[in-house]
Order: sequence, then structure tokens, then C-alpha cells
Amino acid sequence: MSPGIAGLVTETAVQKGSHVRRGDVLLRLDDREHQAQVQLALRTLDAAKASAEQARLEADLARQSWARTQTLARDGVVAPTAIDQDRTHALTAEAAGLAAQAQMREAEASLEAARATLAKTVMTAPFEGVVLDITTEVGEWISPSPPGVFIPPVVDLIDPQALYISAPIDEADVARLRVGLPVRVTLDAFRGQSFAGTLTYISSFVEARQEQNRTLRVEAEFKDSRPAANLVAGLSADLEVILEARDNVLRIPTYALLEGSRVLVAQDGRLVEKKVSTGLHNWSYTEITSGLSAGQLVVVSLDRPEVKAGARVAVAGEVEK
Repeated sequence: MSPGIAGLVTETAVQKGSHVRRGDVLLRLDDREHQAQVQLALRTLDAAKASAEQARLEADLARQSWARTQTLARDGVVAPTAIDQDRTHALTAEAAGLAAQAQMREAEASLEAARATLAKTVMTAPFEGVVLDITTEVGEWISPSPPGVFIPPVVDLIDPQALYISAPIDEADVARLRVGLPVRVTLDAFRGQSFAGTLTYISSFVEARQEQNRTLRVEAEFKDSRPAANLVAGLSADLEVILEARDNVLRIPTYALLEGSRVLVAQDGRLVEKKVSTGLHNWSYTEITSGLSAGQLVVVSLDRPEVKAGARVAVAGEVEK
């Protein structure tokens, strides 16, 4: 955030880490010149109102004179020249009154503009949040960023309750996405936990960057506004979009599945290869629709060359189910 006008900082009411409410003052600029501009606009408006009132009275007098002249004209008392003069005077006075009214409205607008500029000398918090940083000090001259020139903001303010996740997703998956789908969020800082959320945004264009594949930007929000303590902005996260879900099905760890939809199971002291049919899957688990039954022991440690069909096996330790 930055003030809307340039000025000399006279007060910084917050510091890094300050919690603020909506409307709390963040900083103030020297407002003496702008206060004087408001007073000048007030005096100008007073003068415009007086001029408008004077013009109104003169217009009323001119209309009355014109009405009397018209009455006398019907009796043939006044000359045609006097009739024309009074008529012109009445119309001129009416036009002057309209001009005075317009000048008064102009003075009112100038006053509003001066007050709006004065209000910009006080920068307040637009929402409740936490100050991440403040980069100015009392006595420093600051100014807003002109077009085309980047000037760092003087105050960084975030709302810790308005967290969301932003992530790239491969363009090949865009046809299956839609706003409103449920998502599962995992974070390195909260290992072993996952957080529910909802897909809220899908970019309307594909980003093409040399260092990565063609992707779209998607965003999601947490189902709970504050799902965990110390969940702060800037953490890295993985976003999993849930296209379909099934309960009470047979599943195995995805990394236990061999190429060609095969698995190794422990049977009668040896490893036996079995062909399986799969259903839904994600990074962690794969649904088994046929080929296995509940309770069978599936090999998950496949990173050793001796682990292959026909090898003798002894089950020890914990078994993941």
C-alpha cells in the first residue's frame, strides 16, 4: 500500500508485525498545505453562494420591473424602447442567476476535491490484518508510483484469514477441471496432514515458459478459514484436484503397482505376480477392482533387484494396509 499523493511523513502508527483493524491509521503525511486548500475552497464557496443570492435578488427585481412594464404597455403609457430594455434586462438577470448557480456548484466540487486530497494524507487499513513490512520513516518524502515506473509500496498488509493456494496445472488436464471441485492440500510444513478445499479459479489462458511445461494457473481456498495454527502466507504446497471419489473400496499404495498393472503378493513363502484391474488413482493410492482380495499381502518395497516373482519371502515388521 502507498498513499495516493506525495508528501512528508509525519507519523508512522504501525511497525512490522502489528495487528490492525479496518480503519486503523497506518501513517500520516504533512497536511498543512491541504488543510489550507480546504479552507480556501470553503471561502470560495461562501463567495459563490453570496454571488448566487445577489444574482437571484437582481433577477427577481428585473422580472417585477418587466411585469410592470408589460402592464403599462397595454395601457399605452410606455414607449416600445422601454419595453425592449426591461425585457432584455429581465432575461440578462435570469442568465446571470443561472451562471451564479453554476459557479456555486463548481465551488462545491472544488471543496469536495480539496477534502478528498486532504483525506489521502491519512492512510488507513482497508481490512483487518497484519503488517508484513513498513519501508518509510518519519521525515521521509514519499510519492505514489507514476505510470510505467515501479516504486515499492510503503506498507505491506495481509489478511491472514484470507489464505488461498495458487498452483500451475498441466494443460492436458484442463478439460476435466471446473470451478467448485473439491481439492486436497498438503504442505511440507505440515507433514502427515491434508486440508480440504475448493477450486475457485481456473485461468483462461495457457502460460508458456521455457523452464516448464505449458500450464494453466488455478487457485483454491481452504474449506476452513484457518485450518491450522502457524499456517502462513508463502508456504509451498501441493494441490490435488479430486475429480471423483469412492468409499469402501480395495486400494493399494500407487508405488506398489508395477508396469502393466501387475503387483507382487506374498503367498506360501514366495512372491507371486498377479495381474490386477485398477480404477481411480492418485499419487498415494490406486483402487483395485479385480485381481486381489482384502487381506492379501502386497509388496511395497520394489527398489531391490532380488524382489521379483518366485523369490522366497518372509514378512516382518509393519504392513501398510
